[in-house]
Amino acid sequence: MNPKGKVPTLIVDGRVLTENVAILLWLAARFPEANLLPQYQDAFGKAQLVADLAYCASGLHPIVTRLRIPQYFCDIPGGEHRVFEMAEVAMRPNFALIDRRLAEHEWWYGDCWSVMDAYINWVWFRVTGAGFDGSEYPHFAHHDERIKQRPSVQRALRRNSHAAELLNAQGLAVKFSGQDAVRAPTT
Repeated sequence: MNPKGKVPTLIVDGRVLTENVAILLWLAARFPEANLLPQYQDAFGKAQLVADLAYCASGLHPIVTRLRIPQYFCDIPGGEHRVFEMAEVAMRPNFALIDRRLAEHEWWYGDCWSVMDAYINWVWFRVTGAGFDGSEYPHFAHHDERIKQRPSVQRALRRNSHAAELLNAQGLAVKFSGQDAVRAPTT
């Protein structure tokens, strides 16, 4: 469905919308009652929202990928270990920044949850599930615990578990890493 051959993709009235930032901004605008993002009337506030989402999409997401699947970034035998190490070094200042921000506020934008909290939580569980040590970031870890208490997250985790069961029933092996399900075809 995505002409770029990637995820995510959202189909809206038969039209294709791609890229995390665009999809999240569209969802927040389309469903303002869901309070997915703060509602700013000024151009600077709106631009800051885009900057925050772009930070996740273009700053954090590529590092997450190198931590999760380092073998795709180097074809030298054993090179994936060095890719992981370098990605880990690159991620640490980002986690420190996020941890400092979460030390000041319960959520990314203060007292109210937003999709930015979901996005940075995705970063947390993806990299800690890959072996990245998050113990130096207590506020980020506490944020993860708060996220897990949200009813919507608990519903999503149950759906994820159910989907994993269905995949297993179809002959696909599913490995769990925290909240994450990774599908691996069986041979």
